[in-house]
Amino acid sequence: MDMLESRRKALLMTAGAVAGTTLALAACGGAESGSKEVLAVEDMMREHGVLRRALLVYAEAAARLRSGQGPVPADALGQAAALFRSFGEDYHERRLEEAFVFPAVEKAGGPTASLPAVLKAQHDRGREITAYITAVTRGGSIASANAGPLAQTLDGFVRMYQQHAALEDTRVFPAWKAAVSSHEYEELSDRFEELEKQMFGKDGYEDAVSRIGLIERAFGLDDAARLTPPAPPQPAA
Repeated sequence: MDMLESRRKALLMTAGAVAGTTLALAACGGAESGSKEVLAVEDMMREHGVLRRALLVYAEAAARLRSGQGPVPADALGQAAALFRSFGEDYHERRLEEAFVFPAVEKAGGPTASLPAVLKAQHDRGREITAYITAVTRGGSIASANAGPLAQTLDGFVRMYQQHAALEDTRVFPAWKAAVSSHEYEELSDRFEELEKQMFGKDGYEDAVSRIGLIERAFGLDDAARLTPPAPPQPAA
């Protein structure tokens, strides 16, 4: 009887140890999953990554239009404008920045409070430029009379939006994150994800990454190694 009782206690202790280990691993797994969650600022910054890739396409198109060297695939350039419209302007700018980020930064005051008004004006100008790009590429080709004005417009947009996105990444987003509570920030991160699914019916970011990849391929920009510049020359004596 003592032997049976001892074996029973040993089995119970082993089962308890296994259960405890399982719970601990589950907790660790949950913490790890939580650490991999994409929160609001990271999400908006990676969206900027997609838009910056579109800016590279715009810069390449402008350079070819100015030099006359290399084809400018009008369809792909129009697709870049369509991507900028749906993912950048209608979703990222209107649904996130203008609805949630800018108002909170303005309300918080401080040195960053005046930036949203400038950035909103740039959003509006960008929408005008997107409409223009769409119009001049709609026929599947770019008329020679539009080549110079289009190159100049693309150059101006790239210059503006490069700084625009950088100011948001380095000043506006940090100010917004500081202006909201940790609880509100987590809630808004979930809200942003819900808005993305409502608007696109799927993961809008993954879809945008896929679309910009195809556009880059049409311009020969899909191989990052090819964009590595040659070594600089030796400085002149």
